[in-house]
Amino acid sequence: MSFSLVIRAGLVADGTGAPLFPADIAIEGERIAVVGEVPATGCPELRADGCVVAPGFINVLSHAYASLQQDPRGLSDLYQGVTTEVFGEGYSLGPVTGRLSAIIDSEPAPPGVRMGWPRLRDFLAHLESAGVGPNVASFVGAGNLRMIHAGADDRALTADELSAACELLDAELADGALGLGSALIYSPGNYASTDELVAYAEVLAAHDALYISHIRDEADRLLQAIAELLEIARRSAARAEIYHLKASGRRNWPAMATAIDMVQRARADGLAVTADVYPYQAGCTRLAACVPPSFHAGGQQALLDRLADPAARAEIAAAIAAPATDWQNLYLDAGGAQGVLVLGPPGTDHAGRSLADVSARRGDADPVDTLLALVAADPSLLAGYFGVAEENVALALAQPWVSVCSDADAPSAEPPFTDSPTHPRTYGSFARVLGHHVREGVLSLEEAVRRMTSLPAANLRLTDRGQVTPGAFADLVVFEPEQVRDLATYPDPHVYATGMRHVVINGVTAFEEGVPTGALAGRALRRGR
Repeated sequence: MSFSLVIRAGLVADGTGAPLFPADIAIEGERIAVVGEVPATGCPELRADGCVVAPGFINVLSHAYASLQQDPRGLSDLYQGVTTEVFGEGYSLGPVTGRLSAIIDSEPAPPGVRMGWPRLRDFLAHLESAGVGPNVASFVGAGNLRMIHAGADDRALTADELSAACELLDAELADGALGLGSALIYSPGNYASTDELVAYAEVLAAHDALYISHIRDEADRLLQAIAELLEIARRSAARAEIYHLKASGRRNWPAMATAIDMVQRARADGLAVTADVYPYQAGCTRLAACVPPSFHAGGQQALLDRLADPAARAEIAAAIAAPATDWQNLYLDAGGAQGVLVLGPPGTDHAGRSLADVSARRGDADPVDTLLALVAADPSLLAGYFGVAEENVALALAQPWVSVCSDADAPSAEPPFTDSPTHPRTYGSFARVLGHHVREGVLSLEEAVRRMTSLPAANLRLTDRGQVTPGAFADLVVFEPEQVRDLATYPDPHVYATGMRHVVINGVTAFEEGVPTGALAGRALRRGR
């Protein structure tokens, strides 16, 4: 027998959750040929002694669409065994036409990065043809469909606009888009009504595609937001997933059990509803997300103009300081300024400090004034929001329908990436589940592997991915289970995880003996293909 590669002497976690079993794995080209005993062949081999061999991990929520254009290796995720990156939380790099084109053109992009293509397939094909380390796939951003017609305006789409948006979604799904991703906490996603989302979801149902959502509120109105997602699934008959399920804000921690019960009961009633998580107590987004969505209407420049107007700025400050009734107040959810960690820019006096500390150092009377000053100076400034209970992270991971994501890009721990702030989830999400949470007994190793492989592959309808079985694509990871650890921290986030020995993507070795090979064997994946 002759094969292109053999992984020898490992314990296989096949992605189904079944117990580990010893086996060699023979690969021919881009697919697995044999799982079992493979005689000596003389072909190239990777040793897996003392290691677990599993399917490559699927990152259900990745923002690596920009970082992969700068460095296609995706090292922060490769060191954790991620072989597939999935984009599209609210925004996707295609379709970008109509009024959205002007919005994208007006916002500066990092060197070497393009943020919009006429169609989603154009962007994915670009990554593949240029050479990309991981496989890539994407949802259509619900924000794209809205902004193509309404721009950043806070208004309902007209009947004709909604019909045109649905026709475009139908075309993108026919091209293999995974489904539709919404981000209802942010503008302009927040401007979409439930009826608008149902109209999109009805198109999804016709394609057996997934509606996946950063729901409208993860704090005071968490249960209402989940109820909206379930309503969309019921009315449309579409499958649905909750992005990064959490209960934010100490006062809301008890609601997590109720939220999970709501999903459990919907599943028992026949709805195909799932969720994903990143395993950290702090979220991460722009500091500007503390400003209510209504003040973002018209786009970034409109927000800056409002911040420059003393009367409007006072109105914004008052809204942030008060409990919200129709939007998620991230500032209060984090417990106020002490729970907001300013993550950049690196080298500044306030990078890595709490907003309360920054405010005191500046001598400001009110931390909200500090917040608005920082946003006015840099509306893209990132912050961490400490609002999640570790017990609730474990509770989510205990559910068999919950998969794993990073909600981050996939940079390298080297310039220019280390010149920018990030959250430790960027370098540690998968390693933290596979290491810390498995060792804590939250879930078994075999089950952790299933959550990162066959579960998301099935939800995303990625054919022949997510299992170690003959005929499947050879996306494989080899790791030392006792050595898997996330090392990134909030003060020092640009640190690779440990414990991964080899990573194979589409039959090509991308990571060997703990070192990236530089191989770029990733492909653009499409639903059902």
